[in-house]
Amino acid sequence: MTDRFVGTYTPRLDDKGRVTLPAKYRDAFAPGVAVSRGQDHCLYVFTPDGFQRFAEPAITASVTDQGARAFQRYLLANTDEQRPDAQGRISIPARMREYAGLVKDVVILGVGDRMEIWDAQAWADYEAAQEAAFAQPETGLLGG
Repeated sequence: MTDRFVGTYTPRLDDKGRVTLPAKYRDAFAPGVAVSRGQDHCLYVFTPDGFQRFAEPAITASVTDQGARAFQRYLLANTDEQRPDAQGRISIPARMREYAGLVKDVVILGVGDRMEIWDAQAWADYEAAQEAAFAQPETGLLGG
């Protein structure tokens, strides 16, 4: 089993708001998935263990910290836990489809410890905006 996801996949949402996860990772998601709202108006898709690791700092943050409470509420209230069906499909709830602007054409990205679901045009726009910075990196994030 893996929690290291890579690659770009281009499934389509069906009329019931379901999307098929990449076949390569179906075994990793067989125990279940946690779909949550992510930054940049995409959706994050985690394995159960991956979501636990991701959400743990928010879950255990002090309830006396106003910012932590706000993040806890937003993250946890906007997470859906489910199991993929026999075809490897998951349902994307309507409010999550709306948040991410998902209609039909989507892109699923492997992003290390999670997958992300983007509207295909939103991803194309984001990728184009990031291309120059990726092609000509400055010293920074990766220490190069």
